[in-house]
Amino acid sequence: MLLRFLHVLFFSYVMAATAQIDSSNHSLSNRKKNNVKPVSYIIPAAMVVYGFVAVKNKGLININQQLQQIIWDNNPHKRTDVDDFAVFAPAVAVYGLNMVGIKGKHNFTDRTIMYGLSMVLAAAIVIPAKNFTNEIRPDGSNQLSFPSGHTAGAFVAAEFLRQEYKDVSPWYGIAGYAVASTTGYLRMYNNKHWFNDIAGAAGIGILSVQAVYWLYPKLKNKWTKKKETAFFILPYYQQQTGGVVCIYKL
Repeated sequence: MLLRFLHVLFFSYVMAATAQIDSSNHSLSNRKKNNVKPVSYIIPAAMVVYGFVAVKNKGLININQQLQQIIWDNNPHKRTDVDDFAVFAPAVAVYGLNMVGIKGKHNFTDRTIMYGLSMVLAAAIVIPAKNFTNEIRPDGSNQLSFPSGHTAGAFVAAEFLRQEYKDVSPWYGIAGYAVASTTGYLRMYNNKHWFNDIAGAAGIGILSVQAVYWLYPKLKNKWTKKKETAFFILPYYQQQTGGVVCIYKL
């Protein structure tokens, strides 16, 4: 029963979040405060708490081991690298949809800044958490198991897709979450992460995007009252690969 409940908790956010179709269709600068249901924050926050608690809790550790035994130990198989590419698929879909004329909520500059900031915020949580918890990976390769960087990035991309297209159709968000959930499963399938690594990382990714989508419009309103910002540099770090994203607004 507990295992079934955890699976329901992990995936229920998809339906709960995508049900929140915002009736407003104004531009970013004119957007009023959104009426966001508490479940949007409660479920991902609960996932994060569960992830951290399960690092040391013996009962939850046992659930991790049972799941990994079912997925890997009892069924050894060749690993796949699909999860390395699926991480960014929902975010790529945002730009692809805009290119074919299906417009999202924000323009290229705003959505790129928000996606970049969301990834940076998620990484700023994931990287210290890995070093703080020192959870050993299922394959014993290192002690950087919790939380899953791949999964956090995938759920950032999925929530980014949902935020941009929830006014168009909830199915875009559902599709994004399906890809992100698959990414999380593949991390377990590859014997690189425990279940709590996936659950906690998913919550981190979701909350990171929600925080940026709440804060960025407020900051932009203050910036535009002073002067138009033309150039942005965003640092980026994911899975021991770093870089910067430069955005120039004409």
